[in-house]
Amino acid sequence: MKKNKNNCTKPISQNLILTLLALYFIPISNSPLKKPPPLPILPLPSSPQLEWQLSSMALFLHFGPNTFTDSEWGTGRADPRVFNPTRLNASQWVHAAKSAGFNRVILTAKHHDGFCLWPSEYTDYSVKSSEWKNGTGDVVAELALAAKEAGVDLGLYLSPWDRHEPSYGKTLEYNEFYMAQMAELLTRYGEIKEVWLDGAKGEGEKDMEYFFDSWFSLIHQLQPRAVIFSDVGPDTRWIGDEAGVAGSTCWSLFNRSDAKIGGTDPRYSQGGDPHGHDWVPAECDVSIRRGWFWHASEAPKSAVELLDLYYKSVGRNCLLLLNVPPNSSGLISAEDIQVLQEFSDLRKSIFSYNLAENALVSASSTRGGISSSQFDPHNVMKEGIYTYWAPEENQSDWTLLINLQEPVSFNVLQVQEPIHMGQRIIKFHLDILNEEGTWKKVINGTTVGYQRLLQFPTVKSQRLSMSDSTSQTALNGSHILQKSMFNHSEIAAI
Repeated sequence: MKKNKNNCTKPISQNLILTLLALYFIPISNSPLKKPPPLPILPLPSSPQLEWQLSSMALFLHFGPNTFTDSEWGTGRADPRVFNPTRLNASQWVHAAKSAGFNRVILTAKHHDGFCLWPSEYTDYSVKSSEWKNGTGDVVAELALAAKEAGVDLGLYLSPWDRHEPSYGKTLEYNEFYMAQMAELLTRYGEIKEVWLDGAKGEGEKDMEYFFDSWFSLIHQLQPRAVIFSDVGPDTRWIGDEAGVAGSTCWSLFNRSDAKIGGTDPRYSQGGDPHGHDWVPAECDVSIRRGWFWHASEAPKSAVELLDLYYKSVGRNCLLLLNVPPNSSGLISAEDIQVLQEFSDLRKSIFSYNLAENALVSASSTRGGISSSQFDPHNVMKEGIYTYWAPEENQSDWTLLINLQEPVSFNVLQVQEPIHMGQRIIKFHLDILNEEGTWKKVINGTTVGYQRLLQFPTVKSQRLSMSDSTSQTALNGSHILQKSMFNHSEIAAI
């Protein structure tokens, strides 16, 4: 039976308890009582999911024997001695991520070839059989330390498909093996903020049943602050492609019961489900190069290409997971770092200045009345999702009017909603008042979620209007930002 998403919970009857403290005269305040916030709309994100969503971007690090054999999917038969990154510097990886605005890194602790970047006690096919540091090295440990020192979150990818392990294909034995390796990773290296796994498996490989529910329970037990990524969650989901592009409408709502790891319709993954019972926001994975592992023959995408991906992932209510693979020396290549820095500079040029900072904002209605500062329309100008404007209840439509106090040119609108109260905006549109004194529609938008970035041809106006035809709306943040390099101006964070 479907739940009514507008009903957060049933009223709970409570007994009235009175306590007499003393017989004193207490002055009664004449100040009006606050109006409580609107009821959340289920489902809601968990605290780790909120933290994940607010981070916006993460850096993926594909690294292993494939780096040295010029391969993508290793066979599991490569000599472990080929792994020898003589200049490995995990601090360089973390610095490259952090300086470019990424505050989370995710390492392929074990890829499909089964080679472990830590000295697992359950297989010899690992760094302990390599020539790197005479078999005494531990890539996961070095990255965990570097991330902790830099204040960057750490995530780990443990491939379910293992082309080296002899027990693979034997359901009970391999699930025990996999969970034992997962326990090693989640108990040796401090706090892990994301565990990444997928259903990838080549054609013709052994049949294998994965005990996903047991895996997820173990992960939540050992690392309760970690989000779990897979094709269908439980905490974050795959967007359905490896191009880094979300659907133009992308809900965080999802029905996990209608999806299966390794067998979900990509169209469902890309758009989510406005009637979904589960909060499972999407993650858009893409590589800075053509391949996922480093290959000397490949060059990175340009900063402009990365910016376009940013708009189509982060700008569509998703997290951008950008793969930047270390090279065979154990470093992120200089050309990749340069592109990352240029990408960071482009974003700063867009979002560092708010053209609407001094705008005057009014609304068709305000929850609690116009005297309620808690839900004041000007809250849309404040940073963060926890200050917001909300209209009165039972409004069939709403309008926000923004007076920039002078004509401003812009061509990108950024919209946010307070997702800790659920995702409720279905559609909206932006209008401007033109020189003839008539309102002209600029662009239509659909669902918002944590963040929506809408691009359109440059317009110039002093007065803007945002309207919606759905009820129970709560909005946060409206900024107009300038992207001078491309003559883009942006309205961010409504």
